[in-house]
Amino acid sequence: MESLYTAHVTSRGGREGFVRSSDGRLNLKLSAPNEAAAEGPTNPEQLFAAGYGACFHSAVKAVAKSRRLDCEDSEVTANVTLMKGEEEGYRLSVRLDVYIPGLSEEQTREVADKAHETCPYSKATRGDIDVEVRAVAHQAQA
Repeated sequence: MESLYTAHVTSRGGREGFVRSSDGRLNLKLSAPNEAAAEGPTNPEQLFAAGYGACFHSAVKAVAKSRRLDCEDSEVTANVTLMKGEEEGYRLSVRLDVYIPGLSEEQTREVADKAHETCPYSKATRGDIDVEVRAVAHQAQA
């Protein structure tokens, strides 16, 4: 397999530290997730959601394009949940909500399911993280 790109990011301090990419384009302070805090630094779960959502959206667009479907105003919302079990410790679960205006829910579901087969994040997490892919009939409230 041919390598296309390798990201280099260093973390210091864990959840209460920072992350920085080798090229300097990413330089973020981190904090532990806290739903009550409206302000403050991002957290690893948000970063994972951003990466997975963007990658999955690219896969959705590629599938739609291959089927000659318009997805210009499409959206993918990645919902990443940090969970703690009694025996297995901490785990993540993901829900990907896919919105493609102008397509039926069934068409959107077909595109999303195919994207889930091809997305590198979906492939990397398959079998290790519970991932639910949903076709939604409305845009997310940002």
